[in-house]
Formats: sequence, C-alpha cells, structure tokens
Amino acid sequence: MFTTKPESGESMTKLVEGVADTKKPLPEIFAPKSLRLSGSKMVPSIIGEDLTITGDVTSKGEVQVDGEIQGDIHCSSLLLGEKSHVSGEVVAEEIVVRGRLVGTIKGLRITLQGPSHVEGDIYHQSLAIEQGAYFEGKSRRSENPMAEMKAPSTNGSANFGSHSAERSPGVNSPSLLPPIAAE
Repeated sequence: MFTTKPESGESMTKLVEGVADTKKPLPEIFAPKSLRLSGSKMVPSIIGEDLTITGDVTSKGEVQVDGEIQGDIHCSSLLLGEKSHVSGEVVAEEIVVRGRLVGTIKGLRITLQGPSHVEGDIYHQSLAIEQGAYFEGKSRRSENPMAEMKAPSTNGSANFGSHSAERSPGVNSPSLLPPIAAE
C-alpha cells in the first residue's frame, strides 16, 4: 500500500504481480472462497452475546452460540459458549456445552464442560461430563443417536388404533371395521 521513494537507479516493485496474467496462479487472498476453504475447515457461524433468536437454526457446518436461542438447533458441530442460553432440541455430530441448555441433546460426541448447565435428555455415542458440570435428565447411549430423531416420525403408526379412537370417539374408522361380505 505504501512504498518508499526509490533511490536513483532503483525501480519500484509492484505489490501484486500477475493478477491479470492468466498463466500465473492467483495469490490465495484473491482466489474464490470455494478454492480457499476446504470442506473440513469451514468458518463457524457465530451467534453473538447480544443476539436472541426465536425459531430454529439449521446449518451444514459449525455453529458457535454465545447468545440466546429459543428453538431447535441442527448442525454438524455445535459449541455453546459460557454465556449461551438455549431452549430446544440440539442435534449435531459433535456438541460441546459450556452454557445453559434446556432440552434434548442428540449427537455422536457430546462434552459437558465445567460451567455447563443442562436440563434434558441426552442421546449419544460418546459422552464426557467434566467436574463442575450440571446435568439433570437421563442419558441414553446409542450406536446411532442421530437416527433417534428420525425414529418417532417413521414409527408413528405403532399406536394408530388408540390414537384414532382418541381423536374421534364414537365414530368408527373404516380401516378398523371388519370387511362386509357381499351377498
């Protein structure tokens, strides 16, 4: 940006050479984002201390929460900071909790660190609870805790008869009546 005046006989050097020259590769800072970021090193989405979100948060990458979320969070990796407050279901492959969470946690690797306060059930493959962490709820180990979230929706027909009878008492559902023989 700033250059010193060249001495007599010296030439000035350009800060960036070859930007318009298509034969030379572009410096990394001028390369498109897709070329600079590898899939495993994505920049996290950060919810700051002063931000409150009412509603669900969904991301394909890493999410860091330092503020408040009243809703569900679905992402690949989640870090809840010390000042975070989340009310809702949390689903991610890797979850580190330092703040306050009220709701269900589902993940492969879950860590409750010292200052964390968790009220709710945890479905996990691996769980670590550090000294000083507060946890109220049940912990259930599962080989695939991420599938736990899909099970209720695909298995909703288990109590079909009792649910339909509760919804419409006194009205018979055609699917529950015996077949009528034609004469």
